[in-house]
Amino acid sequence: MALVNDHFLKLPNNYLFADIAKKVNAFKAMHPKVDVISLGIGDVTQPLAPAVIEAIHKAADEMATQQGFRGYGPEQGYDFLRDAILKNDFLPRGIHLDRDEVFINDGAKSDTGNIQELVRWDNSIGVTDPIYPVYIDSNVMIGRAGWKGDDGRWSNVMYMPCNAENGFVPKIPDRRVDVIYLCYPNNPTGTVISKDELRKWVNYALKNDTLIFYDAAYQAYIQDDKIPHSIYEIRGARKCAIEFHSYSKTAGFTGVRCGYTIVPKDVTAATLTGERIPLNPLWNRRQCTKFNGTSYISQRAAEAIYTPEGKVQIKETIDYYMQNAKKMLTTLRSLGFECYGGENAPYIWAKTPETSGSWQFFEEMLYGAHVVCTPGVGFGPAGEGYVRFTAFGSHEKTDEALDRIRQWLK
Repeated sequence: MALVNDHFLKLPNNYLFADIAKKVNAFKAMHPKVDVISLGIGDVTQPLAPAVIEAIHKAADEMATQQGFRGYGPEQGYDFLRDAILKNDFLPRGIHLDRDEVFINDGAKSDTGNIQELVRWDNSIGVTDPIYPVYIDSNVMIGRAGWKGDDGRWSNVMYMPCNAENGFVPKIPDRRVDVIYLCYPNNPTGTVISKDELRKWVNYALKNDTLIFYDAAYQAYIQDDKIPHSIYEIRGARKCAIEFHSYSKTAGFTGVRCGYTIVPKDVTAATLTGERIPLNPLWNRRQCTKFNGTSYISQRAAEAIYTPEGKVQIKETIDYYMQNAKKMLTTLRSLGFECYGGENAPYIWAKTPETSGSWQFFEEMLYGAHVVCTPGVGFGPAGEGYVRFTAFGSHEKTDEALDRIRQWLK
């Protein structure tokens, strides 16, 4: 008989955002006339940029002709997009990469979940806490995370707390860890890391032969020029880090699906006999086996954000969301909330009142203000006592939500 992969049975019954949707839908069923505003799930609301729409139309028209039709594309991505990425995202920062170090995907979530296939099941992993759930869940699925304790922590995972007490700067481990996940600007806290602090992580990785999986999905929202947009701005990172990028929040591609992963040729892992194996060809082999490539239309759409008009339009959309973030940060603080993030990322991380835990406050706000936030504990044990707000709503809905919160607290 077929035996189930029982590691899947260790996972919570639902993914965090499925749990939130379930609770919100239950509320709506009981209160059908109530208009609920979501400041919880990080989905975008503004339309695609005109340059992107034009590129989609043009690509679709090409596909309608015999000479322009394209079937299976290269699993690594089309050269026109890979070259645009190198020219616009990395060269201006003094980072020199080769085209075949760029792998186009259907969004960063896929690759951040799948990248763990490159290392043995018994590698140790470390994560900042709180953290994006996909990092841990994907390791649970292969059996690498161990067992979940009563405190919500997995037995084989090193948790590196990020909280107000340490300024949301994770402490460098005092022992060796095989794989470290870092996400900056951070999802969920909206906080960032300085170049000096990031250099400490790269030095740690080089010294301890540690592999860093670096999620830079929100780098386009960084407003402070001193904050690094890529781990490859740090000398030596090419030897120890794989980096993930997404167009989902940068260009509103949550429904279009496109992103990319950088796997430098210099980054390696060891066999049991000590042989060093480059991970770039292994990832290429994995993609060729399990992935048929991102659609041509999506890649042409992504290419369009690098045109002069595309850059202007994308910046306008990012500025739109960051205006929301600024307003949310100012309003919530004026109402007595202890808040973090929101200055270089579209997320606000707010401390709940001492009398309310994360899920309790989520429900209190849902039923009292008809506004949805995300319980911080869903991102890890250190998230208990916090909630996350997103700035991805419209100006009108954001203003209304803040007004509802203000009236509710009165």
